[in-house]
Amino acid sequence: QNEKTKEQIESLLQDGRHGELRERLCCRLTFGTAGLRSAMGAGFCYINDLTVIQSTQGIYKYLERNFSDFKQRGFVVGYDTRGQVTSNCSSKKLAKLTAAVLLAKDVLVYFFSTYVPTPFVPYAVQQLGAVAGVMITASHNRKEDNGYKVYWENGAQITSPHDKEIIKCIEECVEPWNGSWNENLVDTSPLRQDPLKKICDSYMEDLTKICYHRELNEQSTLKFVHTSFHGVGHDYVQLAFKAFGFQPPIPVPEQKDPDPDFSTVKCPNPEEGESVLELSLRLAEKEDARVVVATDPDADRLAVAEQQENGSWKVFTGNELAALFGWWMFSRWKQSCSPDADVRNVYMLATTVSSKILRAIALKEGFHFEETLPGFKWIGSRVKNLLDSGKEVLFAFEESIGFMCGTSVLDKDGVSAAVVIAEMATYLQGQSLTLAQKLADIYETYGYHISKTSYFLCYDPPTIKRIFERLRNFEGPESYPKCCGVYNILHVRDITTGYDSSQLNRKSVLPVSKSSQMITFTFQNGCVATLRTSGTEPKIKYYAEMCALPGHSDRSVLEGELQQLIEALIGNFLEPDKNGLSWRSA
Repeated sequence: QNEKTKEQIESLLQDGRHGELRERLCCRLTFGTAGLRSAMGAGFCYINDLTVIQSTQGIYKYLERNFSDFKQRGFVVGYDTRGQVTSNCSSKKLAKLTAAVLLAKDVLVYFFSTYVPTPFVPYAVQQLGAVAGVMITASHNRKEDNGYKVYWENGAQITSPHDKEIIKCIEECVEPWNGSWNENLVDTSPLRQDPLKKICDSYMEDLTKICYHRELNEQSTLKFVHTSFHGVGHDYVQLAFKAFGFQPPIPVPEQKDPDPDFSTVKCPNPEEGESVLELSLRLAEKEDARVVVATDPDADRLAVAEQQENGSWKVFTGNELAALFGWWMFSRWKQSCSPDADVRNVYMLATTVSSKILRAIALKEGFHFEETLPGFKWIGSRVKNLLDSGKEVLFAFEESIGFMCGTSVLDKDGVSAAVVIAEMATYLQGQSLTLAQKLADIYETYGYHISKTSYFLCYDPPTIKRIFERLRNFEGPESYPKCCGVYNILHVRDITTGYDSSQLNRKSVLPVSKSSQMITFTFQNGCVATLRTSGTEPKIKYYAEMCALPGHSDRSVLEGELQQLIEALIGNFLEPDKNGLSWRSA
């Protein structure tokens, strides 16, 4: 019933573009590391009115089978500010259609009356006792994309087998039901409730559980600049700073308000560093603000930059920020815990492609560290299990600037991370330290962890498959490489097939994930490198880290060796020229 997407298909048909029609109509969306994500437009593998209705019908069917009290407990729906005129498609409209499918089936729906940060949806699911929730967002993806992120009753993103079962249910009922197209139901149905005020107030109150120095914050002279990257973050970050006793951060005026075209940045991903932070860094210099915090468009991730003594800016990597957060959350716990608290009951988590710095801190301080598969859905589920068994989880992260401070939200949260970093910077200023100086201090104490993460773009799935299959049959059938250039390989772990040469039974401890490619190499020199495909974008990512023991602090030597190993990894294993891969910078 969407005239614009209908026209897209009709014009492809008229122009005889059968190849593109086949691409659009002969495959369905599948759940990746962050739910369903694709370009907006016509077709069954795109995000549009119809595919969102079909997905919600499948979810309704699955939840009805699993929860006898589904209709009473209800379902949460949130959305960001994305939109595309050419497809008459916006996050709000897709959220209204999601709600319509459920309201037409007499389900109680908690539909936010305005855009919210992604973390508000998992938070609301838990607070309201709903059975599940959906956030319509494509996070930091390019402007053409949108997505559909599903949360289970435990407040974590869905993992297997739920995703597979939901896909089956979607395929069972692809014909839209009566009422599914009625997006006005959110305005007329008595079963629709607006949870905005209750959830926002409760979230800000819960945030103060991880505020340790309110008096310092109130007296602080440190200034902060915040950019919300044309997304949802502005209002919520302002409120979070207020909850911690801070003066509000200075917003970047050109990026403060939602803009689905993300018109001042070449891509809306703060992870890209200084090139996309240009406006906020210049404003910070003008305002004499030493720290910049940047939330991505749906405010679930956080980038941080700090001005150094020589006037230049240091943009921290996700792994560096995790070292700071890990030190902070543990030292605050230690300072405020009861005398009989047991450090062995304390946990921190990270995804397996992230820095091992938390492992180093845990070994020295006596708490537990655990790894999960990439994607916060795995962290959220594991944290919930740990909490249910009486453990205390302080912090979790993934290297792509996703941080979970505390356990009010079982997903990454840029709003809470922004205000925690502000409190940390304020506290350190009182010790005459900058964030960068404290980071160096952490590495001196726990051992240098030098990491580098980047990616190549590849729009041809068969090429990606060929690259990874070559690695699996490198020196003959089912034989992985024993070296990479001059660097000897100690162990290989292949999450796609479930192989791990470091285990006695050769089986990976982490769950197998056949839907994506991921191989990790542990080298004799202490470097760990992973090659994997992205769950949300056409990328082959690489992650490499040198982990040194405390006292081995010649950083430049470690950096040099890491760089040479990465060059060997790219040249020998990815072969970008031969495979037509384009570099990140291009």
